[in-house]
Amino acid sequence: MDVIIFAIVSVTVIGIICAVMLAVASKIMAVKEDERFPAVRECLPGANCGACGYAGCDGYAHALIEEDGVKTNLCIPGGDDVSKKLSELLGVAFEDVVEQVAVIKCKGDCNVTSDKMDYQGIESCAAAKLLFGGKGKCTFGCMGLGDCARVCPNNAICIENGIAHINTRLCIGCGMCTSVCPNKLISVMPDVEKMLVTCSNTDKGAITRKACSHGCIACRKCEKECPVGAITVVDNLAQIDYDKCTDCGHCAEVCVTGCIMKGDFSGIHRANQ
Repeated sequence: MDVIIFAIVSVTVIGIICAVMLAVASKIMAVKEDERFPAVRECLPGANCGACGYAGCDGYAHALIEEDGVKTNLCIPGGDDVSKKLSELLGVAFEDVVEQVAVIKCKGDCNVTSDKMDYQGIESCAAAKLLFGGKGKCTFGCMGLGDCARVCPNNAICIENGIAHINTRLCIGCGMCTSVCPNKLISVMPDVEKMLVTCSNTDKGAITRKACSHGCIACRKCEKECPVGAITVVDNLAQIDYDKCTDCGHCAEVCVTGCIMKGDFSGIHRANQ
C-alpha cells in the first residue's frame, strides 16, 4: 500500500512541477501578437484562397501589419469594401481592387463533342485524367466531373450538359477552381473584359475538328481581321491580348467555329454595384 501511495504522490508532484514549468515557459517564450491583428483579420472574408499571394487570410493579415509596403487591395474576393476597411484601419491611402472573375476556356458540351469511353471510375476530373487523358474525345476539354464545383466557396460553378459552367454573377474571383482543373481550362481575368476564346485545344485544326466541332482550328481569320491586332494564333490556338482588345466583337463574328464569344462576364462585385 505504501508503494502505491508513494507512486501516486510522486506522479502528482512531477505533474505539478511540469505544469509550473510549462506555465513559466509560456510566459517567457510567448510571441506577442500585434493588437491590430484581430481587427485586420476580421476585415478579411476568410476564403483562404491565396489570391492575395499569401498563405490564407491570416498570412495576409500578418503581412499587412508586419511588412512595409504591403498593399491593402490584394484581397480579390473582398473587393473594394475590404480594401477600404483595411485602409481606414491601417491609416493608409485607399487603392482600388482590380476585381477578377473565373472563366472556362471550353464550350465542348455533349452537343459538339462526345466521349471516347464509358468512364465508370471515381467521380473526379483528376482521376479521369489519369486514364488515357480523360473520357472525352478532346483530351484538352472539360470532363465535367465537378472538381471545380466542389472547391468553389460561393457555389458559382455547376455541371450542365456535360461540362462546367461559371455563373460569373456569383464568382468572387478567388481562383481556387483554377488550381484543381487538371486540364487548366479555368483562368481568372479582370471582370471588365468582354471577349473570350472558349477553347484550349492546341492540336492542329483537322485533329481538333474531329474531336469537337466548336474547337479552334487555327484558321487565323480572327487574327487577320482584328482591327487592332489584339488576336494572335499561338500553338494552333487563338489568344487575345486584352491590353489591345477594344471589345468590338468582330473576332466573334468571323470565327468559323464559334469558339470566340462576346459577353458580360461581370463578377459579384460589379453585379452588386
